[in-house]
Amino acid sequence: MSLLVDTKMIYHCSQADIRGGGGVETYVESLVNAKIPGVSDRAITSLANVEQKYFKLLHLHDVDMLGELREECPAIFTLHNHSSYCPSGTKYLTNWGKVCDRTMNPWGCTWGHLVDGCGSRRPQNIWQDWRNANHPLEILKNLKIPVIANSNYVRQQIVSNGLSPKRVVTLRCAVQHPQTDNAPLNQKIHQKQRILFAGRIVPYKGVEWLMKALALCDQSIHLDIAGDGWNQPKMKKLADQMGLSDRITWHGWCNGEKLESLYQQCFAVVFPSVWPEPAGLITLEAYSHYRPIIASAVGGIPEYVRHGETGILVPPHDIKKLAAAINELGNNFSQSKLMGEQGQVWFQEEFTIDVHIQRLKIIYEKTIAEFHARNLHN
Repeated sequence: MSLLVDTKMIYHCSQADIRGGGGVETYVESLVNAKIPGVSDRAITSLANVEQKYFKLLHLHDVDMLGELREECPAIFTLHNHSSYCPSGTKYLTNWGKVCDRTMNPWGCTWGHLVDGCGSRRPQNIWQDWRNANHPLEILKNLKIPVIANSNYVRQQIVSNGLSPKRVVTLRCAVQHPQTDNAPLNQKIHQKQRILFAGRIVPYKGVEWLMKALALCDQSIHLDIAGDGWNQPKMKKLADQMGLSDRITWHGWCNGEKLESLYQQCFAVVFPSVWPEPAGLITLEAYSHYRPIIASAVGGIPEYVRHGETGILVPPHDIKKLAAAINELGNNFSQSKLMGEQGQVWFQEEFTIDVHIQRLKIIYEKTIAEFHARNLHN
């Protein structure tokens, strides 16, 4: 660690595997590899034994690292998910198929685990889930550092759980440009009638809802599923029972090149999550490939979709409306193409890594200035 603290730079701090994975890993990897002047291309995975006073700024991405922060230098924390104000991490009541509207409290969250199906019923797991969320939240409340939320939805959640609104700023996500050349939707691709789901195959990602909607769609529409997960065997069995096996292709986990090709051969991307996604990375992936998005109006997703312009928002669990949205774009090439092009314009204006970094720099500069001003008066 001596090499790190000898250099006055900004460092990203995360225990995530930045060689790829989920949304947080992909995001941190993008920032670390962006070669931003003054920002290290190495991530710090632990602050426990680091002389923190030497750093220009520490940008934390993991709630587990908040307890290691001593506020000896400027620091900021990005809230990527619900884990610091929801013991289950989902804000979703599985047994009722509804978003949880409670603020975090021991009795309500215990009831959620036992009755609402939002987590394990085992007493030791309920206690551990509670501690894993409450402990970092209490630490975060006592720190003076600013917090970045990746949607106004997440910002509202953390504020309602006790953080001062003055400390929390919204900075929406960004994604890298596609690695290969891509182009607006053309008639030939549209005629193939393929839609794409990319994500984990777990219940709250809405694959079952999407399959039931597919059964109501035009027979020509084919679903490509890129991803894997523990619920996949059950979903494959359901597809067989529904007579949809010849209309669904299960691609499993896809590397970047394979995923690029799947984006290129679809006329729309479907994002059918039923839980309140903190943000909407898949929407940005769709826009970057000139594709419209059909997405659930839940959580932070609506902040990433301009309904009727870059895509179509649908109430979660509404099978008929999801099917109608898919059919609408499947039957209208010009509308699908226009929405994809408008999504691409919005992506270039708001959601590229370059745009994101410029906004992040402003937050860094303000955080550094306020830290030194505060310490000058102490």
